[in-house]
Amino acid sequence: MKPSLAKGTRDFTSLEVSRRKYIINILQKNFELFGFQPLETPSFENLSTLTGKYGEEGDRLIFKILNSSINEAKEDKKTQMLTDFQKALDKPFSAESLTDKALRYDLTVPFARFVAMNHGKLTFPYKRYQIQPVWRADRPQKGRFREFYQCDADVVGSESLYQEVDLVQLYLKSFAELKVSVTIHINNRKILSGLAEYAGITDKLIDFTVALDKLDKIGKDGVVKELLEREISQESIDKLDFLFNQSNDALENLLQLKEKFAGNEIGLKGVEELEFVITQSLNLGVDIQNLVFDITLARGLDYYTGAIFEVKADEAQMGSIGGGGRYDNLTEVFGVKNVPGIGISFGLDRIYLVMEELNLFPEDATSNVEYLFANFGGEETLDALKLIIKLREKGISAELYPESAKINKQFTYAEKKGIKNLVFLGEEELKNNTVTYKNLEVGEQKTVSLEEFLNS
Repeated sequence: MKPSLAKGTRDFTSLEVSRRKYIINILQKNFELFGFQPLETPSFENLSTLTGKYGEEGDRLIFKILNSSINEAKEDKKTQMLTDFQKALDKPFSAESLTDKALRYDLTVPFARFVAMNHGKLTFPYKRYQIQPVWRADRPQKGRFREFYQCDADVVGSESLYQEVDLVQLYLKSFAELKVSVTIHINNRKILSGLAEYAGITDKLIDFTVALDKLDKIGKDGVVKELLEREISQESIDKLDFLFNQSNDALENLLQLKEKFAGNEIGLKGVEELEFVITQSLNLGVDIQNLVFDITLARGLDYYTGAIFEVKADEAQMGSIGGGGRYDNLTEVFGVKNVPGIGISFGLDRIYLVMEELNLFPEDATSNVEYLFANFGGEETLDALKLIIKLREKGISAELYPESAKINKQFTYAEKKGIKNLVFLGEEELKNNTVTYKNLEVGEQKTVSLEEFLNS
């Protein structure tokens, strides 16, 4: 059998794992600085928990889990069950007897489920961060995987727009520390609802936002074509043509919207909220170049109700590397009302690709061993192990080459593994209470006292 990976998944080498940990450590530190507490939820949820929250297209990307009862069935019954399962896939999915579990699609819906189950025990506003993998049955391509990590920060139990302002700060601080130059695109779903009302397509709001969300992928012509295919009239599309010709001045664009939204309550509410977030962010020193009002930003998830964010790297060709928004009704589907929420996500895998492309990882973002002790095969080996224990107690990584081998072989091992120093602890060193080591990065060899070595 030839070994292979499932499409859309990856193995991670020690270098890649170390670099991913570097990103995660920065995000985790900032999450906690901003008052968020950690949470983890199961890898899979009840299918009913996930479906109906992501829109029609999102629901199709949910990885469903075949019920264990099929595997446990006798062979003749198993064949019939699998046949029924295949038939179910060819029409709208409703085969609860065949699958009632699914891998989580994102971290937000499981979080809402957790809040609904534990709302009597939580202190509100409740702020949590979560760093875990999610799964989507998407078509793999650059920056898009079937298994990938999300790093989320959410606040529930507060309607204050200062939460949006604070999350802008969290984004900018975290990416500044990662040295990734970014632009935060921001919009408000109430504005999109207002646009639908303005164009007379309120009943087509979801179709409108799903098509508009693809603008950066398929362009204006592609969006117009999809709107027509979704039975939105040319007259309505013509009324929305101004969307594709916005100026670079966010506040000027908002002023234009105020005029178009005269008498449009939901649209004006969205403009008011967005104006507050942008103005307060600017008052806190955010550069207007880093916070862009993007009126065509839709984000296709059905559960957003207010502000929506999308973060893009300025110096790399990559899709969004972060995103999120306000969702004031999500726990309501689980029977718990009046728990408004807002959250943002950092796309770990795409951030990694951007940092790799721009060579932004520092040298110390790896976990290379500091010292390799040469093995001469004599009684010195035990003394070397004793010294290794002392180094490890001081938090310094060290290992012993496992076999007595030619020194060239031990050198090669150290170089290939990226070990910084090769240590020689032979009969002469033990007699003089010294240590000899060679720095393999610069080629310099030193003999120092044992005390100096341990304290260097």
